[in-house]
Amino acid sequence: MKKSIISNRNNKAFFYLAPWIIGMLLLQIYPFIKSFYYSLTNYNAMSDPTFIGFSNYVTLFTKDNEFRKSLWATVQYAVFTVPCKIIMSLLIAILLNKGRKGIGILRTIYYLPSLFGGSIAVAILWKVLFMDNGMINAMLNSIGISTISFFGDPKTALPTLSSLEVWQFGSSMVMFLAALKQVPASLYEAAEIDGSGKIKSFFSITIPQISPIIFFCIIMQTINALQNFTSAFVITQGGPVKSTYMLGLKLYNDGFLYWKMGYASATSWIIFLLVLVFTLVLFGTSKYWVFYGDES
Repeated sequence: MKKSIISNRNNKAFFYLAPWIIGMLLLQIYPFIKSFYYSLTNYNAMSDPTFIGFSNYVTLFTKDNEFRKSLWATVQYAVFTVPCKIIMSLLIAILLNKGRKGIGILRTIYYLPSLFGGSIAVAILWKVLFMDNGMINAMLNSIGISTISFFGDPKTALPTLSSLEVWQFGSSMVMFLAALKQVPASLYEAAEIDGSGKIKSFFSITIPQISPIIFFCIIMQTINALQNFTSAFVITQGGPVKSTYMLGLKLYNDGFLYWKMGYASATSWIIFLLVLVFTLVLFGTSKYWVFYGDES
């Protein structure tokens, strides 16, 4: 009788899970495997793919100057945005962790930009703000600073583009805020009795206690940064001089502008491997700085 009840429950569970399983197989696993096959072919979406082995990868690394510039721009973008975004979100979370009047409204205001993350509208807004006759330059001109070509100069284009990602720190801020509230107040009281200052307490208590959330946020923000597409596509189109030509934008251009689907699939796998390498490095180093509650 018990076996029959358990079997019936299992059947119901599989029935409810079936849509998700089918969706994952058809919309994630199958395209994932198929894209690797296409990366080994000469495929233009108009004719049958022709198997050419690893020629697309060899071409990317040995003959494609655009790929090297794109890879360098993507790595620079990730290295700049991820630390800045983590630091910004943590500092704001610390400020919003205080019990002040109207703190709930302030938390909502700080979180709002993340609701529009990756949207075309926000990218257009950023482009308008930093254009040569935009609001930022108007403010600089009012205090005697000459116009800066934020998106026209290779030296400023990538940092300006990266600032859009840093500005959208709300999701990480919310997680840091929740983590800060879980830090026992008794630890700070004990540190104060021992004569520890606020800065020392921050690095010896706060950071270790919330290190798992820091680790998670770094992982997620790194993945997002390495896959950036919208801001580069809408604001700069990869210019000037390919200084903001992200791998995601190169993938799009090769696949949907030049119809080199096999070549674009190879680029997509390079992005995947780049994400994998960064993730493995972070997991490999986590044992030295991430501390969990069950550790002695």
